[in-house]
Amino acid sequence: MSRASKAQRQQVIADLLQAEAITSQEQIVDHLAEQGFTATQATVSRDLEDLSAIKVRMPGGASAYAIPDHPHEQVVPAGHLRRIFSEWVVGVDSSGNMIVLRTLVGSAHVVASAIDRSGLDEVLGTVAGDDTLFVVAAQGFTGESVAELFRSYADLG
Repeated sequence: MSRASKAQRQQVIADLLQAEAITSQEQIVDHLAEQGFTATQATVSRDLEDLSAIKVRMPGGASAYAIPDHPHEQVVPAGHLRRIFSEWVVGVDSSGNMIVLRTLVGSAHVVASAIDRSGLDEVLGTVAGDDTLFVVAAQGFTGESVAELFRSYADLG
């Protein structure tokens, strides 16, 4: 599967979890197959992690997957942030205290959310479009220093 289709697959999963009570990863694999996506249980497991999905108890005691209303409150580990950057960030530029990140189509919001939840002291905040996001460097940091950090995360040298 291509990187662009990963974002599409994850959107299908997010939509599914919002629409139905999904109790197993196998159900997600089957639904994805119906939508034309080939995915293994291991792939779905990683997708659920990327989406910050959790299991919640439903009436009657069964558990179903859900995406929290406020996933930004969960801190993203540095390794996860590096993985997000290496998979989706294709360009990094800066000017003043601003950093511009270019991503694969449809994935800027995923990268922005990961940055927002990372707890990086260097970052004040983000604004995401479809394939571009702006990052504002926090007081005491330059756009270029933060851009260098992000380039290292994305292996863009």
